[in-house]
Amino acid sequence: MPAGEQFDAWRETVSNAFVPLDAKSYTVGTFTGELLTGVVGSLQVSEVSGGAVEVCRMPDAIRRSDPGYVKLGMQIRGYCVLTQDDREAALIPGDFSIYDTRRPYQVSFEGDFAQLVVMFPHELIHLPPDALNDMTARRVSGRRGIGGLVSKLLVGIAEQPRGVEELSANQQLSNGVLNLLAAALFEQLGCESNVQPETNRAALLLQIKAFIDARLYDPELSSHLIARAHNISPRNLQKMFEGEGTTATEWIRRRRLEHCRRDLVDPRLSVDP
Repeated sequence: MPAGEQFDAWRETVSNAFVPLDAKSYTVGTFTGELLTGVVGSLQVSEVSGGAVEVCRMPDAIRRSDPGYVKLGMQIRGYCVLTQDDREAALIPGDFSIYDTRRPYQVSFEGDFAQLVVMFPHELIHLPPDALNDMTARRVSGRRGIGGLVSKLLVGIAEQPRGVEELSANQQLSNGVLNLLAAALFEQLGCESNVQPETNRAALLLQIKAFIDARLYDPELSSHLIARAHNISPRNLQKMFEGEGTTATEWIRRRRLEHCRRDLVDPRLSVDP
């Protein structure tokens, strides 16, 4: 495919996957990019990569009938600047920001990049409209606070060995991501009093479950390994799962059995005699 057509194909693919967008390449030489997308409960989860490019949501592409989505962009590789509502968020790997498809925005990548994009209907996030509007194009650090837990959880989802399609029916995980994101945004706004006391515990449990799912095929996976990886004691780990009416060991066994059942009914994995 000619160089110019490669970029046109990438632009069209990205626009079709999200909302109508325009894009301009600043890559010197041939533009190469990729889009991998899947569903986790109510969330569309995509990994987008490419070269130096500017992606815009233009006013003339926004219609009154548009349902309206919130998009979360978390930088995996490279550097980007997100602009919306007269604000700019400069993101490095681990950082994320949200933006609203009902209003124009611009995302500029200065060079080779990869970004995880989570998109969902705006009514699914439990934030007052004013708070949501005030949080667009604001950088949330992926290295501290609840924002750090969001970042780790999303990385865990993206690192599923067989892709996010394994989690497509997991509405509990989807709801957990949205609740955790709302808590991170409240924290960013300085409204920690709006964060429920159990949020940190629930966030850690979601992170642990994502860690387990990403390593189900590891024969060394154990309660002690999980506890050590999350800087908690095995006793505290067991207490967290007791609140779920199970144990860490039983949860691992159940998740492995669920994966085996999916494998057995998956026609893509069948072997003809």
